[in-house]
Amino acid sequence: MNTPSLTVRDRILTLPPTELPAYVYDLAALRAHAASVRAALPERVELYYATQANREPEILTALAPYVDGYKVSTDSELDHVTRAAPDHPLAFGGQDKTPTEFLDALERGVTRFLVESECELYMLAGLAQRHAPDGRVAVLPRFDLPVADHLLADGGRGRRTSGLVPAQADTIVGLLTDGSYPNLELRGVYAHLANGLHAPEHLAVAESVVAWTAELAARHGLRLTEVNVGGGMAVDYEHPERRFDWQSYGEGLARLVAAHPELTLSIEPGRALTAYCGWYASEVLDVEHGASEDFAVVRGGGVNLRTSASRRPDRPWPDQPWCVLEVDAWPYSWPRPVVRRERVTLTGQLSTSRDILVRDVRDVRDVRAPGLRAGDRVVFSLAGAYTSSVPHRASAPFPVPGFHFVDPGTDGDQSR
Repeated sequence: MNTPSLTVRDRILTLPPTELPAYVYDLAALRAHAASVRAALPERVELYYATQANREPEILTALAPYVDGYKVSTDSELDHVTRAAPDHPLAFGGQDKTPTEFLDALERGVTRFLVESECELYMLAGLAQRHAPDGRVAVLPRFDLPVADHLLADGGRGRRTSGLVPAQADTIVGLLTDGSYPNLELRGVYAHLANGLHAPEHLAVAESVVAWTAELAARHGLRLTEVNVGGGMAVDYEHPERRFDWQSYGEGLARLVAAHPELTLSIEPGRALTAYCGWYASEVLDVEHGASEDFAVVRGGGVNLRTSASRRPDRPWPDQPWCVLEVDAWPYSWPRPVVRRERVTLTGQLSTSRDILVRDVRDVRDVRAPGLRAGDRVVFSLAGAYTSSVPHRASAPFPVPGFHFVDPGTDGDQSR
């Protein structure tokens, strides 16, 4: 769906211009989506939320009843989750972890670590021996396993990630099972191999990871009890109505765990859980008339919303889905700027070619391009992930977006 719900629409239209841009999150929609995902998964599939997608406390709290735990990658994420959902299990992962981050996680009671390299394993072992001598922490080494090319060809969005190479597997298993590190327990295998996959491709990747893990366990005479196949479920910005098929994916995972009764599977979606509940709202500040097209300048822009178009000017990706909410009132004495040409490009306030929000459009939902005016609200959907936590969101002198959490059916409309 490209247009906001009535509740979100009303909230956006009631915000004064001085409170724009803003993120508006529909917590009821988030809970409904998370509940449907949880219902589609079999009992022996654990659902962890990848916090890096959106770590806002209200989001973390809303997800708590539906997830088995949280995957955190930094000290900051760890701090947010322990405050918002203190009773939930945590998996600590992420690339290039530092001794300080490992130590902080151990001191906070994290007992499951996703290890990316041999160096990280040595680091964790030494810290656990000194700072948690009476406990045992579970380790899932991350392996960068081979993936068939056709599974990574979905619009170019699939991509390989990092981790240990398969040739290191026997060495890593030996280090974790020969008694050298009694504080560490080899729990299983972690393999987040691709992003942007739809259900059939993601299921095929899961099957290949489980088969590889079973062969590794058999070769060493081990009983591995967990396989984490990561996240990377597709969110389609070009066709926002096309969602990841959680029902068929859950049915496929049910067959997989039935064939391997000794295993528990873990998945860790991030964007695929939260993207659909978020909206980025702003307004048209001015209309500039170029040589061949008009430019509508939007308050804020790419400094707040990292759209596909602004990230890759050399290789156009689908624009962030968007729509216009018309505002008839014009409170100023001067003439209202309006788009005159058949084509318009939406830009932010940075005055740079990288700050493009929407390129060269002729039609806006319910509004022809020539009718777009200063003062109209522009609303971007699928803005519930990888937006509010971008490092440069507070870049001066551009406005810092507000955060509004609407919750239809309750008294809650939290803003900050």
